[in-house]
Amino acid sequence: MNAGPAAAPIVVENLSKTYRVPEREGGFAASVRSFFKRTYRDVRAVQDITFRIEHGEVVGFLGPNGAGKTTTLKMLSGLLHPSSGRATVLGHVPWQRSNDYLRAITLVMGQRNRLAWDVPAADSFLLNKAIYRIGDADYRRTLDELDRLLELGPIMRKPVRNLSLGERMKCELAAALLHRPAVLFLDEPTIGLDLSAQARIRAFLREYNRRTGATIILTSHYMADVTALCERIIIIHHGRLKYDGSLSELSRRIAPYKLIGVALKDCLSCDLSAYGTMVPSAENGKVLLKVRADDAPAVTARLLAEQPVQDLTIEDPPIEDVIERAFHEE
Repeated sequence: MNAGPAAAPIVVENLSKTYRVPEREGGFAASVRSFFKRTYRDVRAVQDITFRIEHGEVVGFLGPNGAGKTTTLKMLSGLLHPSSGRATVLGHVPWQRSNDYLRAITLVMGQRNRLAWDVPAADSFLLNKAIYRIGDADYRRTLDELDRLLELGPIMRKPVRNLSLGERMKCELAAALLHRPAVLFLDEPTIGLDLSAQARIRAFLREYNRRTGATIILTSHYMADVTALCERIIIIHHGRLKYDGSLSELSRRIAPYKLIGVALKDCLSCDLSAYGTMVPSAENGKVLLKVRADDAPAVTARLLAEQPVQDLTIEDPPIEDVIERAFHEE
């Protein structure tokens, strides 16, 4: 199957994956019965999903635990065969695992270690150089660029087991990008990192995308990753595609309200329920009102005219709330 030179780099059509898993009740008797007659059930991890991703896009691939995100990435990276449907990545069928295809993509899983544990990351870099047949000049140039972006110098010569989680993830990303892949599949790349390390990884990915034009699919439970990197999101739930579009459009559709924060002079907990629904606020001295998005300008004008307003803010609903509502919307 050849998608042609002008096709989107990632094309997915009616892709499905069903696992057949054994099951039995607990206890010795059930264990003996299962030895002679095993019972199976089908688990539909991914069900008939279709989407396209264009060159240079950074797309958030979201869903609750067990939604099918990692299964989809494993099919697109060639680790799993689908039960049905079709997909092409850069014109290749992923599960055929051609050498040209494997040299053009990378898969980074935040909970999996791809570096040799007892030797410095620099040794794993050299191994990848040999595996991907990277020329000396290209290797040096790419490693220097990654060093500038990720500040690898102080850490790449220490044994991987002695690195902090944030340092190890830097080296994991560098190892995954030495061959300059055109498509990146990133599965929880900032999981377990502190806020500072998360911010550095996001800044690196944003800059890598800008410099190389790479196409990126990102899964993450940290909404800061999504809002910082992705203009478009795809949501799946129970293996089915539920939404494909922009974050702003999802917010308008799922949570069409604004949060107005009001601080009044000489009043720390005033009753402003006449202006909107009062919701708990994390800031002392500020009252938080939930109002319809269309009503926000009028409510703001009333507050300023009728109350001794010291400070006023208007915010969109938290993206975590929007995504959570999208997961469970029928």
